Amino acid sequence: MLLTYLLALVPAVGWGIMPLITGKIGGSTVNQTFGIGAGATIVGLIAYCAAIMSGNSGAVAVTSQGFWISVLCGALWSTGQIGQFVSFKRMGVSNTMPLSTVFQLVGNSIIGVLIFGEWHSSRALIIGFAALLVVIIGALMTSITDQSSGKKVTIQNFLFLLVTTFGYWVYSTFPKMPMLKDEKTLGIFLPEMIGILIGAIIYTLASGNAKAFKQKEHYLNIVGGISWGIAALAYIFSGRALGTNMAFIFTQLNVVIATLGGVLILKERKTNREMGFTVLGIIFVVCGSILTVFAH
Repeated sequence: MLLTYLLALVPAVGWGIMPLITGKIGGSTVNQTFGIGAGATIVGLIAYCAAIMSGNSGAVAVTSQGFWISVLCGALWSTGQIGQFVSFKRMGVSNTMPLSTVFQLVGNSIIGVLIFGEWHSSRALIIGFAALLVVIIGALMTSITDQSSGKKVTIQNFLFLLVTTFGYWVYSTFPKMPMLKDEKTLGIFLPEMIGILIGAIIYTLASGNAKAFKQKEHYLNIVGGISWGIAALAYIFSGRALGTNMAFIFTQLNVVIATLGGVLILKERKTNREMGFTVLGIIFVVCGSILTVFAH
């Protein structure tokens, strides 16, 4: 059981340190997005080959429809990641991560209620929306900035991150689509990762940054992608072992790691007042996230 819980911590650590790794390596948004796509695809290929070599090829079987839908959703995920990387540079990791977590949680919850019929009872709706209110309050706390501090959360930056989170919403909800209900979880993992890489390449070329393929940061950021990919793969297995709800609770620790890491490791400047609100806001975000699990 101890090993199961340790496995459940892997996604939180992997997703939490990813922005710290890419922040330390540096490079442009194009470099970082490509690194995530390439690193995640490497993890997907290793998982695929491991399943084949162990004689468990059925675990990675996927229909052609499932393959292409997975590729498309992975490519759309890149939109969310691009928005996050741009926001890291505009607002800093410590400001971006709590807001990004909130946008993903609130958006996924609303989609779940409106499209998939989740939180169908009155009790579930009350608990669910109360939890989202706690999360929103926490996010507002983390976004409080003083005039004397460094990178700030402006309305423009706030809205940009919100709009680009659309890619994350698609990625998170697509496994629930009726046409994918019979697909193997590991079967759609590699196509998803390939889609992320394709999305990154399209972004590189469409933004007129083909020269980025000659930059070392383009490939050094693969380390961050491997961290993200390992976390995504571990989440699959922890979800099976502990259930999706419990596994989700553990993943919320990533916002703690990324936010505090942004201040301590990336040296993002915050006043004592800002830091106090940030820590309190993180507590609200994590508690609210946990509370949503009981809205069933």
